[in-house]
Amino acid sequence: MSRAAIVDPNFLRPWRSAPTLAGTGLLEAGLAILCLFLFSQGLVGPLFADPANPEASAILRLIWLPVYAVTAVLLIARPGAALEVFGRNRLILALVGLTLVSVIWSVSPDTTLRRSFALIMTTLFGLWLASRWSWTELIILIASMFAGLVVLSTIMALAVPSLGVDHAVHAGAWKGIWWEKNTLGAMMAWGSLSFCAAAMMDRKRAPLWAGFALWATALVLLSTSKTALLAWMIGPAGLIGILLCRQGFGFATLMIFLLITLSSTLGLLLLIAPVEALQALGRDATLTGRTDIWGVLVNQALEAPWTGFGYKAYWVAENGPVFWVRQATGWDVPTAHNGWIELALAIGIPGVVGMAFLYVRTFARAFGGLFRGPEAYWSIAFIAMIGIVSISESNLMQQNSLGWVLFVATSAKLALSRH
Repeated sequence: MSRAAIVDPNFLRPWRSAPTLAGTGLLEAGLAILCLFLFSQGLVGPLFADPANPEASAILRLIWLPVYAVTAVLLIARPGAALEVFGRNRLILALVGLTLVSVIWSVSPDTTLRRSFALIMTTLFGLWLASRWSWTELIILIASMFAGLVVLSTIMALAVPSLGVDHAVHAGAWKGIWWEKNTLGAMMAWGSLSFCAAAMMDRKRAPLWAGFALWATALVLLSTSKTALLAWMIGPAGLIGILLCRQGFGFATLMIFLLITLSSTLGLLLLIAPVEALQALGRDATLTGRTDIWGVLVNQALEAPWTGFGYKAYWVAENGPVFWVRQATGWDVPTAHNGWIELALAIGIPGVVGMAFLYVRTFARAFGGLFRGPEAYWSIAFIAMIGIVSISESNLMQQNSLGWVLFVATSAKLALSRH
């Protein structure tokens, strides 16, 4: 794509200018937006499943089969691009392949087999996104999907408050088209970032994208999710930082120095006065009881450090190791509430190390585009958001998850030489 197209893109121009893509391009764009919407798990979950046991819903199980079929067809339709993206992202393929291998030692082999297959197909869809679209097209596709989520979440909260608004523990907090307020907050934080990035890359529609960014920000606030608010702050801060850095080397040096200083200061505060620092952020010193869970789960993970207990198997084998965790904590803990501990329980220390290396490499590649290219407006802040959320949520290598799809697509796109 030329520099002019990056500065002032016309999203449909690539399809209109190439007769062979005029039909397939629009069709693929529509399928991409639809599948991204389904991966968000919005709307269909609250309507057709029990939040305590979503796996029991036949509709949710069956709805993924067409998505996997579409993914396979889209990859096969462009074999050259698929092979290239596979070759440049072998670590991602190795990590998801390890989840399938974990069937051998899983405490619930059937669960691991089923969910590892779902993870593989989820990952393949992310790789297809990276292989098919330019950065500008990809980000506008993502922003278009999030625009739909913004509209639907608002309608749900206002028209069907029994579903769209929490009436229990967090009474009054908006949930939108999801089960929990935290999910709405996280989705809208990502959405706000995608709108900001789209506004920078699609100048003709910048006012529209800016309006959606403000709308998404309002939903973050209405969700009352403090973690989501912290993640949201990365979006505008990152955008401003990138713009300043691109004004000259002096600005870049200053921004990098401030980033290091602020990060070091926050780290020292958490080490010296963790209780006060967390309370200043509006959180209790145990992160709402999470640290109690983490202490028990770390000990559990160390009982099978090299293999884990099988992908997604730990929490379903009720007579297995999870029994002692629930005995120790006094409640039915559903997840580790930490992406890295969850990986250790699933595929052991090798999986954690592999994911850490992938994350650091992806962030380094994103940071490498600080001074050039359109991808920095999305990639730097999004990867940082994933890292922050992983501290308190089990969001890494999740099957049928929008967050994992977007991470894979971003990481894989950064690995490709072309923009």
